[in-house]
Amino acid sequence: MTASVRRRARAGWRAEAQQLLKQTFRLPRLRNAQAAVIERVMADRPTLAIMPTGAGKSLCYQLPALLLPGRTLVVSPLIALMKDQCDKLRARGIEARQLHSSLAADEEREALAALSAGHGRLYFTTPERLADAGFLRELQRHPVDLMVVDEAHCVSQWGHDFRPSFLEIGAAWQALGRPRFLALTATATTEVADDILRQLKVPGTEVLNAGAYRPNLYYRVEAPASEEARRDALLRLLAELPGSGIVYCATVKAVDAVHALLGQADTRTARYHGRMPAGERRAEQDRFMRREARVMVATNAFGLGIDKRDTRFVVHYQMPGSLDAYYQESGRAGRDGQPATCVLLYHGKDKAVQQFLMAGRYPGREELAAALDALRAGPATLEQLHERGPVPRNKLQVTLKLLRDAKIAARNRTGTWRLLREPTGDAELETLVADERDRRAHDREMLERMIFYARSGLCRWQMLLEYFDEDERAERCGHCDNCLRLLQHQAQTRDERTAPEAPREPAGSVLRPGTPVRVPRYGEGEVVEASTDSATIAFPDGRTRSFVAEYVERIEAASTTG
Repeated sequence: MTASVRRRARAGWRAEAQQLLKQTFRLPRLRNAQAAVIERVMADRPTLAIMPTGAGKSLCYQLPALLLPGRTLVVSPLIALMKDQCDKLRARGIEARQLHSSLAADEEREALAALSAGHGRLYFTTPERLADAGFLRELQRHPVDLMVVDEAHCVSQWGHDFRPSFLEIGAAWQALGRPRFLALTATATTEVADDILRQLKVPGTEVLNAGAYRPNLYYRVEAPASEEARRDALLRLLAELPGSGIVYCATVKAVDAVHALLGQADTRTARYHGRMPAGERRAEQDRFMRREARVMVATNAFGLGIDKRDTRFVVHYQMPGSLDAYYQESGRAGRDGQPATCVLLYHGKDKAVQQFLMAGRYPGREELAAALDALRAGPATLEQLHERGPVPRNKLQVTLKLLRDAKIAARNRTGTWRLLREPTGDAELETLVADERDRRAHDREMLERMIFYARSGLCRWQMLLEYFDEDERAERCGHCDNCLRLLQHQAQTRDERTAPEAPREPAGSVLRPGTPVRVPRYGEGEVVEASTDSATIAFPDGRTRSFVAEYVERIEAASTTG
């Protein structure tokens, strides 16, 4: 689209937007963050918008899609997300279509015919489909005025949910004539946001951060001592918590086991994971959305962008691998702004599960060598290269990007890869592998921060906000288990005026490593490290937790007389 056409598209759009907002979307006004993002989109300013779950990210591209003359292309990581968005748009009379590998043959033919004819305002597709040269040519036949990358944290190799297929989005944006560009995510640290911009390669992209704090969410951690105790804790929680919700598991095996457990307990339960047939996944999602199932048991394949606003709780049966993932998944509760509960059932075995999942994420020397051998056999598409060697498809995509960045390999517009040159030697390959080792170390650090969150006695919201580099402070938030426990302890201390006590020094000024202490509701332990604000305590059962210093009582040694 030419600059003059874009300028005409901007003129007078605000009055039309207000009319569409009321008549089509049944909303009285835009929220501040939504208005700021839409202003940028209509002004053709590329934007990465970081907005918390429930902030209304979808409207930030749906409204401009109706204001712009051409079509809007939405690139999304999950089929469940596309189905949910398309269903809601069609219910509002907006022609929206999805194109992905799980469509029935007749559905795909119909969608492709509409695409070729230039019909439809919004098209949802996967990054894998966008990388297909034939599909890209069909898109190029009619103007794309806006390209949207939903769940943009998947672009970053430093993020919690990296998808190698997202790495080709920047090239597709160029091929489509550099349309307006919007990337959206609920979670991104400064490091991840910077990496998203590097990977997308859309010049001039601005970052708009709407903040992460959601005071309607109550965070809580329980630490069952065994798997049996964890199962009992889940059943108790589902009996206590009102409304419907999601139970997240880290593995498919755990999803199936928990689904069976809840079925035996007569809980109306759906399940969702990537190994289920596409039709079964759609049916289970529909059951949950229609309230035919009270609980959805799922891996993280379920939930991105799913707009079930009355979700009252999210329980993590197993710990995720990072605070990014935990915030993203737990944030699917309370999207209607009403109080909701987020519970983590933490067990020490969760660390080993996450370490196993991380082990298969990044390529090493063997994968690099196998990819080079496949390229030496001649130019080929990704699928053909995959057939030539033993490298898993996801690892192959990352490996090819490493080789492309090093100008060892190249990919043309038809999707064909070819070898440009031979590596200069082992040292060059070692440099590429070293970058992947850095990412593995980063993942291990993120896992340790997640474990610290699970074991800490500090304000849970404050830990989340500090992780996301937020300036906003939530100390003593009053709606996490640690803050409420501290407030209850302080209230009990004020009420228990049975006998005068000798004044105590502030805990942080007297605690040293090795100091014996007592923590209300946790018992006696020993200080590992301390500051004026917090103390880390080791307990006899081998567990270590951190607490605000005011909450820790020093155990005075018994005096002796001679």
